[in-house]
Amino acid sequence: MIGIPDDKWGETVKAIVVTRAGARVTEAEIIEHCKRAIASYKKPHSVEFLPELPKNAYGKVLKRELRDRYWTGRGRKV
Repeated sequence: MIGIPDDKWGETVKAIVVTRAGARVTEAEIIEHCKRAIASYKKPHSVEFLPELPKNAYGKVLKRELRDRYWTGRGRKV
């Protein structure tokens, strides 16, 4: 999950999901699962499906690369 710009709150939560081969899941199913499993303020408001996540040489997810495309052109980053 990453923080993306939101006009009302400044930032909101977005889930970035990579599904396993053959798996099918919808945005609504992921959000509903999160409502049951985590605190309300942590649940994603939207979901994006990607074929893979950007990772560094050690296999760590590069969240900055995921966030940058949403924050580009903004005067500040929250």
